[in-house]
Amino acid sequence: MRAFHQGPCWLLTLAGNLLVTGCVLTGAAPAVAQNAGAAAPEHHQIAVSGKVLDGYVGQYQLGPDVTVTMTRDGDHLFSQAFAHGTALDRFELFPESQTKFFAKTPPPDEVTFVTDAQGRAAAIVVHQEDRDITAKRIVEITPESVKQQCAQIDAMVAADFAKHRTGSVTIGVVLGNQLIWTKSYGEADMEKHLPANEGTIYRIGSITKMFTAVMFEQLADAGKVHFTDPVAKYFPQIDTVQGKMPWAPPVTFFELATHTSGMGREPDNTAEYVKGAAADWEKTLITALPHTHFVFEPGTRWFYSNIGYAVLGAALARVAGEPYLEYVPKHILAPLGMTHTSLVLTPDMMPHLSRGYDLEEGKVDSATPLKENEEGRGYKVPNGAIYTTVGDMAHFASFLMGNGPDSVLKKSTLDVDLRRMAIHSNFQLAFGYGMGDFVIHRDTYTAFGHGGDVAGYQAALWMNRGENLAVIMFANVTGAGAVNTDGLDNGLAFRALDLLSQ
Repeated sequence: MRAFHQGPCWLLTLAGNLLVTGCVLTGAAPAVAQNAGAAAPEHHQIAVSGKVLDGYVGQYQLGPDVTVTMTRDGDHLFSQAFAHGTALDRFELFPESQTKFFAKTPPPDEVTFVTDAQGRAAAIVVHQEDRDITAKRIVEITPESVKQQCAQIDAMVAADFAKHRTGSVTIGVVLGNQLIWTKSYGEADMEKHLPANEGTIYRIGSITKMFTAVMFEQLADAGKVHFTDPVAKYFPQIDTVQGKMPWAPPVTFFELATHTSGMGREPDNTAEYVKGAAADWEKTLITALPHTHFVFEPGTRWFYSNIGYAVLGAALARVAGEPYLEYVPKHILAPLGMTHTSLVLTPDMMPHLSRGYDLEEGKVDSATPLKENEEGRGYKVPNGAIYTTVGDMAHFASFLMGNGPDSVLKKSTLDVDLRRMAIHSNFQLAFGYGMGDFVIHRDTYTAFGHGGDVAGYQAALWMNRGENLAVIMFANVTGAGAVNTDGLDNGLAFRALDLLSQ
């Protein structure tokens, strides 16, 4: 076995085959000297049945661009690595136990299969000198397999909703460009006893920020604005925010999009500025800015700012030369086929709108959410105004997972923007924030998406982009005792995506 080093990454070979890589090998690299005094372990081959080997046949992911394929020929098991699309030498593995195998090509190396209760391998562990490399089995995800898992999700959500029977919950599971499964529980309107269904409209709160981020990416891709452009160049009213340090540089578009502008979460006397027609949202914002404060130096810390995202939407509208309320429907909603989605509540949406409920001290309040719907959200439009359905949100999720259409944003551009930078949001590095989306490391995958919470409504959109899977969850109830759709520790949406990503 040889270990090649190039720059900061290692390329490892097993019996002459490249197994794991962190970079592309562009030229010959010196071999690392081995311990000449180390004796090779002895291996004793045994016989195992073909049925056992069948449980090991499949593909295993060893790196971003490296896989190993295990194949069976009679009672023989073979391994072949594929690196960056190139097939390497195929060689035989010999069993010394039901799960532990070795290569006879000297010096011998070992592969252990980690199996489930049925004897099927879930992963392999490659033993190389003094280190182990674990690779998960690549499981082919199909609509049929996802639908089978949805039965478990159905049981989980139904059991949880049975404990919190106020209002309704609607969930959707997306695979690629398909809404594979959706189901609703409870009543969209408890007074009228109207059951929720796929066509029920919910408010999604801060998930709206993801649409504002797409607007930013579109305008940047078109060359109309740069990530590091100062916001004041297009929206000078940002300079009315109080408390800016005299030495601090101008706030940039990228800082607003990643919540690193240093601006506070809301203005003082927030209640004065979160009501009013959507058509007047920018005027309300400008009025609120002199009552807003910087709490950190721009670019030095992540701090979630609702009013910062409103400023971002206003500045982007100036860049585009189109009002925000016109740009998003024209350039994002319509091309995605989101025909039941709007930033303002229209008369034709009213019959399908779920009635919001807020639980407080055991009492159900439906008046406050209704009042907010009627009075408007004030400056909270680019950061929380959208109304939508599970079917429409499935189109948006599919787009964010890279399934097009390119007319909204090219997949290559979207991929670059999603990987541009995730700001660590706390010292524990528990999660980060990109441009309009949280990034959270789960046990077996990385999730990205957003949650939303407004009076009487909560929402979640979380995606496993590596597997092209998304979970959408809406509810028309908030407060203590409400169903928990989006909790980052144990919310239903995360639990559902965890199950799908096993």
